[in-house]
Order: sequence, then structure tokens, then C-alpha cells
Amino acid sequence: MEAVKQVLGVDVAKDELVVTLGRMLADFSIELYAHKVFKNKESGFVTLLEWLEKRTNEHTKVHVVMEATGIYHQKFAFYLYGKGYDLSIVLPNKISNYIRTLEVRTITDKTCSEAIARFGLERKLDPWKQPEKVYKSLQQLTRERDQIVDERSGVKNQLHAESHEAEPNERSLARLKARIQFLNGQEKDIKEDIDKILDNNEVVKKEVELITTIPGIGKLTAVIVLAETNGFELIRSKKQLASYAGLDVKEKQSGTSVKGKPRISKKGNRYLRKAMYLPALTAVKWDDTFRALYARIVAKQGIKMKGLVAVQRKLLETIYVIFKRKENYDKNYEENKQKNRAQIQIV
Repeated sequence: MEAVKQVLGVDVAKDELVVTLGRMLADFSIELYAHKVFKNKESGFVTLLEWLEKRTNEHTKVHVVMEATGIYHQKFAFYLYGKGYDLSIVLPNKISNYIRTLEVRTITDKTCSEAIARFGLERKLDPWKQPEKVYKSLQQLTRERDQIVDERSGVKNQLHAESHEAEPNERSLARLKARIQFLNGQEKDIKEDIDKILDNNEVVKKEVELITTIPGIGKLTAVIVLAETNGFELIRSKKQLASYAGLDVKEKQSGTSVKGKPRISKKGNRYLRKAMYLPALTAVKWDDTFRALYARIVAKQGIKMKGLVAVQRKLLETIYVIFKRKENYDKNYEENKQKNRAQIQIV
């Protein structure tokens, strides 16, 4: 029976690609029929595609599905995209949730690749597009800066501890101060590199300028959001964006006996979540709309962090709306929209 769909499921590790090849037949039955492990480097990619071509029907295009695994999937994804393969990259939480629906008692690299292949055969997935060079460059720079900021924070803590010793070592203090100064210089260099990229790309520069009209959102935050979402390339809705950032709410409830506390999933892009924290604090302080949202959540839940998370999510959604509408932030937008709806209903 002829295959109507062919999928290669790839479980990515640092050094290996564990793959399972599957097909959907004309009667919609699914068959997983080949499995192999390849090196996660270019020589392994070449061998994998040779192996794939021998085992697939040339009349039905193969769709490759892989799980987003930190940075380890990127080289293979770029390689496949360059070869013209259809490719989808799925968030880990989607695969984890899907595996729970299967009768899989033992989780291994092989069973994960089988689940990914089956998931790709059963679902219609959005195609992955290689990030535009400008967004990729900005992502590399903002992530490098994030590492520098974390390292500097650790060195400052060391300096604080050493300076409060009964007999602090002066040479140690000098070295710690020199490291902080060095890291400050590196951060300055990165910011200059970001400015150069924006100056050379008027479209992205304009996008950043629009986004920074939102209270609390500075240039660096706008750049991080655009870089981590590839200019919202595959984002179709605010709900999907919240899920991608791990700011979506999960709740476990069943009948009257099981009722867990609502929590954010945190299964998403941690750089986006981290980037929205300080802007949320600023927005609560200076913007009436976000302050009202924060106050309402805190009054209802009694937990300040929940109110702050709600503001982070709202800020991120607002960035998405501003990006799509290509208009400056209007703090009265929601109020005006409700008035317009009321006028339409009256007419």
C-alpha cells in the first residue's frame, strides 16, 4: 500500500541524532519501520540523508520533525533547510504531553524518536523557517550579554563576601574589581554591536522604536523579544506566544478531590521570561493600565508574584499586537475598543 505521508522523527542529543522513520498508508494506518543513530555533526548529517533516501518513497516528500533541544538541534536544522527538506521543530512540552497519551512505559532516546515520528504523522505542523540573519545575530549577542550579566552578578557577590571578611585579601579584591570592570567593558561592546546592526537595518530599527513606546519596554528588551521569536515568524496568536515563553497557566483539576494551584508552565523560552521581569516592574509603577491589572490579580489571589506574572504576559502580548499593527502604543486602546463596540451595538 502506498504511503501518503512520510515523517522522520529526530530525538536530538549533544553528540547523537536518534531517528525513527515512519509512514502513513492510504488507509490512514501508521507504520514505524526504520530506526538508527547518527553523529550530530556534518558527516553524520550526510550519512543520515543517504540512509533516508534509500528507505523512502521518492514520490512522497519526507517531513522531518524534531524537538527543540537547547542549541543542539540548530546545526542539523540549518543543514536540512539548506537541502530543501520540509522541517518542523516542536517545543519539548508538546512532545512530553503527547508521550503521556501513548502506552510507553520506558522512556529512551529510541521511544522518544518514535513518539516524535508518530506525532508528526498524526498532526499538521507549521513548517520551520531558518531565522533571518539579522535576528540570529541579535539573538547571539543578547544571549552573550545575558551570560556576562550573570557572571558579573556572581563576581559582585564574591566581592561583597570578600570585602566583609574580618581580614580581606587586598589582592583578591583587586582581581575581583578588575573582572567586574572587564565584564562591564564586554557588555558595552555588545551593546555597541547591537546598535550597529540596528543602524544598518531600518526595518528592524523601526520595529524596535514602535515596541519601545510601551511603558517599561526599553531597546534591549525589544531586541531580545524580536530575536527570540525571529520577528514573530511562527507566532499566530497571543495564546501561542504566551505558551512559547512559558508564561501560559497550567492547572490540574479533576472532580472535587483534585484541585491543584494554577501555575505558569515555565516550559518555554526562558530568555523571553527573563527579559519581561524588570519591564513588568516598571510598567506597574508608571502605567495605569498595567497597575490596574496587577492590583486586580493581587486582590483576587493575594500573591504579588502572580500579579507580576500577569503583567509580564500582558506586556509580551502587547508587544506582539504593536508589532502586527505597526502602530505606537495607546494606553486607551482597550477602552476605545469597548466604546466602539458599544456604539456599534446601539446602531
